[in-house]
Amino acid sequence: MRVIVVGAGVVGTMHAWQAVERGHEVVQIEREAEARGASLRNFGQIWVSGRAGGEELRTALRARELWEEIGARVPGLGFRPNGSLTPVRGELELAVAEAAVAREDAAARGHKLLTPDEARAVNPALRGDFTAALYCERDAAVEPRTAQLALREELLKSPNYTFRPGREVREVIGAGAVRDDHGDVHSGDVVVLCTGAWLGGLVRELAGPDLPVRRVRLQMMQTAPLGEPLTTSVADADSFRYYPAYASAALDALGAGQPQAETAAAHRMQLLMVQRADGGLTIGDTHEYEHPFAFDTLEDPYDHLTEVVESFLGRPLPKIRRRWAGVYAQCTDTTRVVHRQQVREGVWLVTGPGGRGMTCSPAIAETTANELDW
Repeated sequence: MRVIVVGAGVVGTMHAWQAVERGHEVVQIEREAEARGASLRNFGQIWVSGRAGGEELRTALRARELWEEIGARVPGLGFRPNGSLTPVRGELELAVAEAAVAREDAAARGHKLLTPDEARAVNPALRGDFTAALYCERDAAVEPRTAQLALREELLKSPNYTFRPGREVREVIGAGAVRDDHGDVHSGDVVVLCTGAWLGGLVRELAGPDLPVRRVRLQMMQTAPLGEPLTTSVADADSFRYYPAYASAALDALGAGQPQAETAAAHRMQLLMVQRADGGLTIGDTHEYEHPFAFDTLEDPYDHLTEVVESFLGRPLPKIRRRWAGVYAQCTDTTRVVHRQQVREGVWLVTGPGGRGMTCSPAIAETTANELDW
């Protein structure tokens, strides 16, 4: 079989990986020299802890297995099973953590409630004050800015893989065939469009105006090296308000009794933090849903994140080296893991994983391959 993959972000690259692994010929087309969208502008988290029970959690857990398997073959991914800690303060936040640990699927996530001393034994960098910490053993991380490059370097070892950068697909010209903006035709048995947040142009033409996917904008930042290991990913209790796994009567009580800080509420914020291979910290994030998106970044969210992080670390943050905004595609029905649609004979659109993209992409690609009987 010959598979044409359009898009070289993490979802597209994992589809190419699945096809090559199954012995198929793959041509991957990318409109940029390299992908530059949400696949790079994220935390690099393999985030199991907050996923909704059922299909979403099953997908995340399968993806976690696949990331570890691939990471063993491709060290450049920077895969590490670092787990995560969510420090909580006060009885209301503690009650939400306790409810998470009491879930039937808590063991599958590796959820445990730790005392402050136990949490610091896991992550000594957390010197600030907190009541307890929710630990998720199954969370992991990779290096988002280099993961696609490392995967492609491995793919290029196969004679069955071809990468065609700097080409924008403009037209579907038949079953399993597309034409790019150089006028070249790429023909195969199946085309998989993994175009990320690019939902206009050809995607709108193929899927129609009622595609059940929206775009979401976020702001993040990265520091200079911390100077010590941050041995786990770190979240704050605002992540309870964002991730579906924490829905409970305790979360309702938290919302009623302890509203978010004004800046966090205004920008739909949570803290997530991961240490990069160079020692710096990736910190975020905000969520903006209303179009048109702002073209600039705002300082108040960064100030809020800095305050929260410093309160957990008990020390000042290193210098901020980078700030950025990113946009990802999310299903409007947020209970859906991804939108997978046949848009023409032999042509499939796979988009809308939202903030699950980095986490779930290997399992999303595996499901596509299984469903299309590659």
